[in-house]
Amino acid sequence: MDFSFTPQEEAFRQELRSWLEANLPEGWLDGTFAINKETKEYELFLRDWQRKLYEGGWAAIAWPEKYGGRNATLMEEIVYHQEMVRVDAPPLVNYVGIHMVGPTLMHIGTEEQRERYMKKMLTGEEVWCQGYSEPNAGSDVAAIQTTAVKEGDKWIINGQKVWTSFGHMADQCFLVARTNKFDKKHKGITCFLLDMHQPGVETVPIIQMDGQHDFNEVYLNNAVATDAQIIGEVDEGWRVIIALLMHERTGIGSQVFTVEKQYNELVEVAKSLREDGEFVIEQPLVQKNLVDLYMKTKGSLLNYYRNLTKSLKTGQPGAEGSMDKLQVSELTKELLAQAVSLQGHPGVLWKEDAVAGNSYWQDNYLYSFGQTIGGGTSEIQKNTIAERILGLPKDMGR
Repeated sequence: MDFSFTPQEEAFRQELRSWLEANLPEGWLDGTFAINKETKEYELFLRDWQRKLYEGGWAAIAWPEKYGGRNATLMEEIVYHQEMVRVDAPPLVNYVGIHMVGPTLMHIGTEEQRERYMKKMLTGEEVWCQGYSEPNAGSDVAAIQTTAVKEGDKWIINGQKVWTSFGHMADQCFLVARTNKFDKKHKGITCFLLDMHQPGVETVPIIQMDGQHDFNEVYLNNAVATDAQIIGEVDEGWRVIIALLMHERTGIGSQVFTVEKQYNELVEVAKSLREDGEFVIEQPLVQKNLVDLYMKTKGSLLNYYRNLTKSLKTGQPGAEGSMDKLQVSELTKELLAQAVSLQGHPGVLWKEDAVAGNSYWQDNYLYSFGQTIGGGTSEIQKNTIAERILGLPKDMGR
């Protein structure tokens, strides 16, 4: 297997590097830029960054040019992710819209829907969230209880969603609701493009154990949608859900580059910390753990490349995205736990009490538990891998 990039791909890399150097916020590259992530200012900062990406042609490089993209190849997407990770670029506030809803609209939506929604996804004018999980229907999306009932020319939606990423910032929601009851629970589901700025929608923050606010509960009390806001066919939303999830898990898999970067940073931590007068990296157990993590990190990267090769041949993401998602989320948690452990007793300190007031590893470790849930739990990914890749029989308990 040839891991080298072509001259054209390297030219693409240099173009992106030059743009990032010229457009990243002042102080970003030297680490002096600071902003409180729990403020409205941070949301506006992310929206401004999204617009800047759009204006530079970097908001959704894989999208067709007619929709505001660059028709980038899969390999150019790899270069893009590598470079964004290299500079630890600001997060994409419209990740759900660009990586999930937009591609789904391209394949299943109407031309009117593409015209109405897609440009505003790119510019950051409209941020999207995803209304899947419910209190009694987490990983089992088909068990949803939120209902949509047709009244005249409108659909009246009632129910509750939970763990809604970006819900507190969102203008639109890709929402699934039950529109009919059939013997098979995967039928009778419809997907709506729901306006979040209406009286029947209430968003309540969920404060995580790391003190951050990334997830939300969303209460729907006679919220309204129209036929024009349905994507796909009424009662046939399951195939739309599957299409969107394929794009979601493929995007999550690209986080393998973040894991690779964090591993290299972890090695530097081991080289800098001392215990009983010696650097901890000299300890045999630490060396063994680092070697184990190195093998897992490289294995995840190579597996990601293998799955990418299949996507290059088929032109569509497949169930292999579940392999990437499972590996990345579980390995991230393991790697960050090792980073905290290496610090010894100071590893339990947090925020301003942490060494030099820097709780980077602690913050990310606490957040990593959510990564094994978001985008489908690790247990669900294992079922998908077993059934759709290995061809094993379905779990009879489900």
